[in-house]
Amino acid sequence: MTFRRVWTGAPLVATLLLAACGGGPDAPRKADEQRRAALQAAIADNPGDIARRVALARVAIRLGDGVGAEAAVKGAIGAGANDAALRPLLARAYAMQGEDARALEALEVGPVIPEMMGEAAWVAGDVHLANGDLAAAREAYDRAVHELPRSSTLWVDVARFRDAGADTLGARDAVDYAIELDKTNSAALAFKANLVRGAEGLEASLGWYADALAADPDNADALIDQAATLGDLGRYRDMLTALRHAATIVPRDPRLYYLQAVLAARAGNFRLARSLLQRTRGELDAQPSFMLLSAVVELELGGEAVAATWADRLLAEQPHNFNARRILAAAEWADGDAGAAREALLPLVRRPDADSWSLILAARAAAELGRSMESADYLGRAAALSPGEAVPFAVDDDYGLIAMAADAAPLDPAKVIPAIAADLASGNSARAIGRAVRLRDANRGVADAHILLGDAALAGGRFGLAVEAYRAARAIDAGERTTLRLGNALYRAGDAAGSGAAILALRDSQPSSIAADRLAGHLAMDLEHWDQAIGHFGRVRRRIGDRDVVVLRELARAWAAKGDDARALLLIDRAYRLQPLNAGIMEFYATLLDKRGRKQAAADLREKAAQIGR
Repeated sequence: MTFRRVWTGAPLVATLLLAACGGGPDAPRKADEQRRAALQAAIADNPGDIARRVALARVAIRLGDGVGAEAAVKGAIGAGANDAALRPLLARAYAMQGEDARALEALEVGPVIPEMMGEAAWVAGDVHLANGDLAAAREAYDRAVHELPRSSTLWVDVARFRDAGADTLGARDAVDYAIELDKTNSAALAFKANLVRGAEGLEASLGWYADALAADPDNADALIDQAATLGDLGRYRDMLTALRHAATIVPRDPRLYYLQAVLAARAGNFRLARSLLQRTRGELDAQPSFMLLSAVVELELGGEAVAATWADRLLAEQPHNFNARRILAAAEWADGDAGAAREALLPLVRRPDADSWSLILAARAAAELGRSMESADYLGRAAALSPGEAVPFAVDDDYGLIAMAADAAPLDPAKVIPAIAADLASGNSARAIGRAVRLRDANRGVADAHILLGDAALAGGRFGLAVEAYRAARAIDAGERTTLRLGNALYRAGDAAGSGAAILALRDSQPSSIAADRLAGHLAMDLEHWDQAIGHFGRVRRRIGDRDVVVLRELARAWAAKGDDARALLLIDRAYRLQPLNAGIMEFYATLLDKRGRKQAAADLREKAAQIGR
């Protein structure tokens, strides 16, 4: 898109520039509301006051009132203002109302004065970003930054653009510059908090949210993101306080209902959770987290068909979302469709690290379909609690074509990633690593590029390179996906202490991480720190229920080690009911029964275990 320039000497130009393109740094909401009221009163007394109408439009934009901004701009044009000067503001008003095509049309329909070229490009960048056209957004933002290099608010949008393109380091640089330009920019501070949350953990982000709200106590986005963070930390009272404040500013924001639904679901009140989700009126239906929560809630309330629909929709967006697969399988099984349940579980049970719950349900589904050998295999793997045999990569018949496409476009992830998988499948790990290195070198600010190299190196047995790559990824994104990979690579490289430190760091920074709690629990068991193990595994159990035999078994072992055999017996009994063919569970169960004086029951279990082992 290009914008035609037109020079003008009208006094309105100076007025527009003094008003600060883009609305300037966030002003406290109440001050803007007072200013809007004062401007409206002044315009009522003098309808021909163009400068005040333009100022009113900017205040409306800062308040998020696209309709009011549109009315103010059109009022200024109607009073004789130069539409070439105000066209970018009108486009901004349209974009705020979700009328993206109309916004772009407003920018292209006529010339734009030179002083407003930066804002015109800025609006175009925002529209293209909202539509997912990152190439067009990049071009527009480059023009905007060239025209407005010291606009703090613009640099926040540049940071959002870079983050949308997975350039985390670039996003950090942009938002840090925005804060350097204006340390009271609440939007910049809030976005910095979001980046810190991903890179350093939940606790580390809270100080930035506090700074954002100190700059503007009525920053609704900051309040809602802060509330979500507090909820993940288990600080539910503080979460509700933030939500209540946000509700006074944006009472109909669907995120408020979603976060309250999360709270209700965690408390086991699924009917309330469903009611709250329905109050979002479909505005969040495309969000993965919303789909997952909706599937869970519907499954808990007996709406298997609806739960399956939500899980299917999520898998269409995220094919590797294993929680969605488990929910889909459970919903299909509960609805009597064993074939669909088995189909949903296949990507899980074919993995070497398949969990026991998925294996057991897959076994039941296979048995229902008359696949007795398959059912026995799943039951055997579940009973042994072993990882099973690794499933080999499937070598694509079109390997040559895939490799040629990647060679022709070595920096295109869509072509390179399938080629890396094909290289690994054919045993050419050196070539796979080479491709990953080139992609990483071109995208050093992108965590996924480092992760891809780490995955290729790990598959090729180059543990040192994998550790290096995962550490680089973790410096950008310290979440589960990077830290768990790093912990695994360190362990396989022989650094058990480093692996444990990485997992515990994840547990400290992301208290809501089930995987971190699970692994930290195993570390505590190895060190015979029974209370810590009980704490970690207890949190996992509260989150997922009694469906994981390993969690139940380890809790039983820890309580028994502390001398509480009665509690240990209840836990191992639940584990046994989940996996009645697990010899190890039977042996431990028998030992506890012996200690409680139930000799015959213990002997029967040992005999059964011995028969399985023959």
